[in-house]
Amino acid sequence: MPVPLDVIARLPLAPLLAAQAVAVRRAALILPEPPGPRRGKAGDGPPLRLLIAGDSSAAGVGAPHQDAALSGQLVRRLSRHVHLTWRLEAATGETTRDAIDRLKRLDAGPFDVAILALGVNDVTHGTTRRGWIAGQRALHDLLRTRFGVRRIIASGLPPMGQFPVLPQPLRWIVGRQAQRFDIDLARMAGPDLIHLPLRLDPDPRFVARDGYHPSPAAYSEWARMLVEHVLNDG
Repeated sequence: MPVPLDVIARLPLAPLLAAQAVAVRRAALILPEPPGPRRGKAGDGPPLRLLIAGDSSAAGVGAPHQDAALSGQLVRRLSRHVHLTWRLEAATGETTRDAIDRLKRLDAGPFDVAILALGVNDVTHGTTRRGWIAGQRALHDLLRTRFGVRRIIASGLPPMGQFPVLPQPLRWIVGRQAQRFDIDLARMAGPDLIHLPLRLDPDPRFVARDGYHPSPAAYSEWARMLVEHVLNDG
């Protein structure tokens, strides 16, 4: 299999890419994780136990409060149909390996459904495809065996090649790797593992003011896409 052009280009572009990454970090608008509950119960109906785990997007960065973030919007939509017991375990900068370590320390559960939002930090931390695949498989196995999860919904990686805050060629390099990671994630799908591509319109209203994280409008659309898969018993 031929080596992708962006992989070939990494070595000669390494000094420029490193300088661009440093410049982005220095100039970045750092948004905090929003305040608000990270666990709770809501709604009436059949019981459903939900775990949300992942990185800053799962933690709701880009929203002013958890009510407007992914967890809050999921809870609001799901509680119309079920008696929901939910928990959010997420943090800015979290990689797949970080998520595994966090969940190994978690004294909670069991859960029926787990929603995952990971991958961006695996890309930016230089995780290899082999490491990405191995980490995701280990995470899925942990959710099944330790927490009794019957359905895993793995959100696809966002289109990092479209992030306005990233300059070229850094945007091209990370965007291509994110695409490959998302393909790998989709190939893991099975009877109890759903891959949900994150296909949002390239609309400025879906991007937070840091040019990197989802906005409340994006979280709303993301939650809408997830709810169908959470409630589907088939």
